[in-house]
Amino acid sequence: MTSATGSVRTRVLADLVPGARLRDAAMIVGGAAFTGLAAQVSIHTSLSPVPFTLQTFAVLVTGAALGTLRGVLSLLLYMLAGMAGVPWYAAHGHGWGGTSFGYIIGFVIAAGVVGELARRKADRHVLTTVGLMILGNVVIYAVGVTWLYAHKPVPSWTFGDAVHYGLTVFLISDAIKLAVAAVLFPAAWKLVRR
Repeated sequence: MTSATGSVRTRVLADLVPGARLRDAAMIVGGAAFTGLAAQVSIHTSLSPVPFTLQTFAVLVTGAALGTLRGVLSLLLYMLAGMAGVPWYAAHGHGWGGTSFGYIIGFVIAAGVVGELARRKADRHVLTTVGLMILGNVVIYAVGVTWLYAHKPVPSWTFGDAVHYGLTVFLISDAIKLAVAAVLFPAAWKLVRR
């Protein structure tokens, strides 16, 4: 696509699908559904009151693939529908509040951040994709850990405890998800260029 000035508009992967409004609506709903489906891969352990899920992967992929506005709207739909009773949070959860709800708020913000970086072509190469995925995770954890500390499941928890149980225990699993995304996006762009 070119603008009136003749410059090429920066695009994300979703822009390559034909259509406009119907495409956008379908992708927003699809991104929310993808996140809800990924949330059902939920493993509760004694390591943390927050379950291990594939939600963060879905959030970062949705944000990068859909771009800023569609990514935010998709995760906002996911959050609001879950608050309204759709059982698609981790382990078929729904509603508002609880120890891990801050992560869901962080998802909305992270989708926007990652989507904007993807719009600026940061998802075209492995190293820049790693950077945007790390930044997205930082946003999710900044909000999620702060919320976890404010709504601590153990009254004697310090902020350090919230960091340990809400972030540190997830670093290895998130590194694996990040590596998959870092290969996925540059590979998708390479296919598109063909």
